[in-house]
Amino acid sequence: MEHRIKVILGAALLLLTLLPAHVRAQVRVGVGRGTETAAADPNDLLNYASPKEYEITGLTVTGTRYLDPNSLVSLTGLKVGDKVRLPGEANGSSIRKLMESGLLDDVETIATQTGEGKVALTFRVQERPRLYRVSFLGVKKGEQDQLKDKVKLNLGKIVTNTITKNTQLAVRKFFVDKGYLNTKVKITTVPDSARNNATMRVLVDKGQKVKIAKINFEGRNEVEESTVRMKMKGTKEMRFGRLFSPSKFVPKKYEEDKQKLIEYYNKLGYRDAAIEKDTIINNGGKTISLNITLNEGRKYYYRKVDFSGNYLYTADRLREVLGVAKGDVYNPEDLEKKLNGNPGQDLSSLYMDDGYLYYNAQPIEKSIDGDSIDLEIRIFEGKQATINRVILNGNTKTSDHVVMRTIRTLPGQKFSKTNLIRTQRELATLGYFDPEKIGINPVPQNDGTVDIEYSVEEKPSDQIELSGGWGGYVGFVGTLGLTFNNFSARNIPNFSAWRPLPAGDGQRVQLRFQANGQQYQVYSLSFTEPWLGGRKPNAFSVSASHTVYKTFYNPLDPSSLYKPLSGQTPTGAYTNTAFTIGLGRQLKVPDDFFTLSHSLSFQRYDLNNLDLFSIGYNNGISNNITFNTTLSRNSIDQPQFPRSGSSFSLSGSFTPPYSAFRTITETAKPEDRYKFVEYHKWMFDASWFQTVFGKLVLNTRAHMGFLGSYNRRTDIGPFERFVLGGSGLAGQGQFALAQDIIGLRGYDDRSVYTADYNRAPETNAVTRGGVVYNKFVAELRYPVSLNPSATIFVLGFLEAGNNWGSYKQFNPFDLKRSAGFGARIFMPAFGLIGIDYGYGFDPIPGTAKTGPSGQFHFTIGQQIR
Repeated sequence: MEHRIKVILGAALLLLTLLPAHVRAQVRVGVGRGTETAAADPNDLLNYASPKEYEITGLTVTGTRYLDPNSLVSLTGLKVGDKVRLPGEANGSSIRKLMESGLLDDVETIATQTGEGKVALTFRVQERPRLYRVSFLGVKKGEQDQLKDKVKLNLGKIVTNTITKNTQLAVRKFFVDKGYLNTKVKITTVPDSARNNATMRVLVDKGQKVKIAKINFEGRNEVEESTVRMKMKGTKEMRFGRLFSPSKFVPKKYEEDKQKLIEYYNKLGYRDAAIEKDTIINNGGKTISLNITLNEGRKYYYRKVDFSGNYLYTADRLREVLGVAKGDVYNPEDLEKKLNGNPGQDLSSLYMDDGYLYYNAQPIEKSIDGDSIDLEIRIFEGKQATINRVILNGNTKTSDHVVMRTIRTLPGQKFSKTNLIRTQRELATLGYFDPEKIGINPVPQNDGTVDIEYSVEEKPSDQIELSGGWGGYVGFVGTLGLTFNNFSARNIPNFSAWRPLPAGDGQRVQLRFQANGQQYQVYSLSFTEPWLGGRKPNAFSVSASHTVYKTFYNPLDPSSLYKPLSGQTPTGAYTNTAFTIGLGRQLKVPDDFFTLSHSLSFQRYDLNNLDLFSIGYNNGISNNITFNTTLSRNSIDQPQFPRSGSSFSLSGSFTPPYSAFRTITETAKPEDRYKFVEYHKWMFDASWFQTVFGKLVLNTRAHMGFLGSYNRRTDIGPFERFVLGGSGLAGQGQFALAQDIIGLRGYDDRSVYTADYNRAPETNAVTRGGVVYNKFVAELRYPVSLNPSATIFVLGFLEAGNNWGSYKQFNPFDLKRSAGFGARIFMPAFGLIGIDYGYGFDPIPGTAKTGPSGQFHFTIGQQIR
């Protein structure tokens, strides 16, 4: 009869001495006897003075709920067939390994003798609880959400001492970085044995923010104290009214500021500048004081710059490109930029633009004599590299040929650093890809060639403009506009390429419909092919529009202005039909940032019993045939939030000089005088972008416009005049006929003009518009989000401009000034949306603006002027 005898090791003290103190494990050894095996002496396994050797016939793990038993067996380091001594170290070692895995709370070993010299081992385990819930106590709801994102505890994860400690450190660091230096964090784990789960409770005592009462600088002699304090942007003293740079003490920012301070000294030539000592003095828990001891050292200058390893270029040529002369202040950061950090102008571009991909330059301070440094630049030129392949990844929507025609590093060409950087800029300005995620990776090959890998990430580029409302007596007011920026006309018959419309060839299609009830409707359509023929960047465009404007007002019955439109007959009407065809091409001289474009347009104005004041007649037809030519240069790095570059545009629009072969007397009716519109018009727009520091960008702009006639016998007509003021949008109820509307924030729409201009002999000169205008803008921009789905930035601006009705009145220094702030949101589906608050400083005679005042402006679309 089979029976099993189990003996609990009451004398386990000897075995426990072989285990680490933190291991809570019991070892039980059983002796069994099978029917074919003689009974063994139960004391054989308990004889610590004479351990016996056994062969393991079986290894099992019990008690698991989530863990794999076989994996735990492998952790023991034992396997069937091994020979072990019992009692002995082998069993203790297996228990240690299981416990050190951090997966278990308890391990119990049972040994069952299965025959003479044979034993089966069973490990009875208890798993650690798994994280079921995390609750943060003592903090606000918003801080709880931030902590969940910061700590990133995964529910279902095994709760270990390491996880608990790391959580405690992460929570404390989170609040210390916010200035709560005295934060205390206590973590308790509440287990649920029934489900083997645990709730982690994180109790936080933030205390009060620790602020900086005083910062003392010792050893500062050469640099102004105000400058030193300014360089420590994240570490500021307490001061009344400090809002944007609070005086809380953040250890991480403090360390960064100390490093930045030394870097600033290095830029000034103080090569040996160092912080010898800094002391943090606790003023009672709420404030601290900082004592910083500086050792400025002496100021160093370049004495001599030599080159070694240069064979392609002479030392004089390299010195010329480097731009460092004897007596210049020694500035390591500026030196690095001149070596490698200014594409197209640095020393590396000299070599890399000629294919020397493996070029390297190492500046060595060869000698230091007093305040003078002799520099040796050791150059490794390497071999020229030719581009083997161009690899493109990530363009899931845009066709390969659209991207490849933009790329300036082509197979067979010599490697060029400048072309590499220029390609990155061109890909960003396409508008199809996220400019923050354009990657470039040159991959050198063993045969002396190089592969160029470009990686892009598509972003939505199509736009929809949709707005509506109810506008009093005119009825419904609505606008629907669609812009497809990556259209493909050749795929129109290929329905499988519709996603939801045919896309990928870089063409642009715009459709727009606007209606103010029955009073005003505009229909427009345009198409642009940026690469006509597919070989050169010759942009071809064609557009058409039709405008209908009606009035229902009876001057003899003023109440008719407010009567419903239903059933009424228009009292006056106006239509404008326009067609434009254009062609532009990229220039090579002076550089390939320049483009030259030409367009020919025709507009037909048809007035039927309608007096718009600005034209001067009620019935008649005017025809406007215009040739426009524009020379422009655009080196802006990206369209949504530019950080560098500039754009310039000079355009001239010319009608035929009808006055040279038409005789129109002064007594001729306006409808006869303006049957064929005659003028020449000049526009100049310039914009510069410059990073001030960090992400703060300065944008300065200048805009000018001039309208003239071909000879003195012909007055400047009412067409294409300038109207200045407000948001730059026409606005509901402000119908604009053949006018150029320019915004000037801080003033009412269409309100800015000179006092003399208001007394001009023309009827209603304000509505008529000016013949010359100036406008100047300075904006500081800071990005809130650069996410391509919603690019957001805030801005502050200074603005000045004016509009004159004749050249006799023109005074470029007589400007209407304003200042304010605003924000811009660019969403691919809707374009650029902006809101500004502008404060106008100057009065406008003849209007309600008799002194300084402010107002809000709302804009849609990129305002060029």
